[in-house]
Amino acid sequence: MNCLCLLLRSGFVGHTLRAWMAALTAGTLTAACTLSPTVPPPEPVARQTFDTFSLSGRLSVSDGKQSASGRLEWERRTGTDRWTVSSPLGQIIARIDFGPDGAEVLFANGERRYAPQVADLVPILLPGAAEAGLPPERLAAWVQAAPPGGAEIRTLDVRGRPARLIDKGWIIDYLGYRDESSEAMPRLVDISRGEFRLRLVVDRWETGMP
Repeated sequence: MNCLCLLLRSGFVGHTLRAWMAALTAGTLTAACTLSPTVPPPEPVARQTFDTFSLSGRLSVSDGKQSASGRLEWERRTGTDRWTVSSPLGQIIARIDFGPDGAEVLFANGERRYAPQVADLVPILLPGAAEAGLPPERLAAWVQAAPPGGAEIRTLDVRGRPARLIDKGWIIDYLGYRDESSEAMPRLVDISRGEFRLRLVVDRWETGMP
């Protein structure tokens, strides 16, 4: 008993205990580092851009002052596009056909309007698109998550697919894909610049059509 008291008074036991705890902590940290290796970032996968495709989905757009929502049917053939925009209940509002020779919009009441380029007609259906400078010619690449020339892939998802693009001041976020494969098409696309935001939820995709 006297020896133990002397050891306690001398601080020998406390010193030994502290040393033992330090060694135990260092061993635990080393083991944790061994069990949890650093995961390397995903490598970007090559994305194919289809010249022909068809999609159907739900569309919403807002510019901070006004908003609109509905359904979009998009048929893209080589050199030509057709957008059919419907109300949330499925009633056709307008159809836009465009290509190298110009653009035409046909409203449900039979009225037609022509323009040399589709950018002149898009604001009719998408509030705030003109003020935000939405580039319709880049939308086909954006919705396919296939970065057009000059676009920057800012982040990737765990499978190496684009999660965010930056293109000419626009932010394109891919919030979901159709499946887990590397070539899967996007299901939820969010396009924004300033207060303008366009969101597309794609319910159906067909690519490489004749």
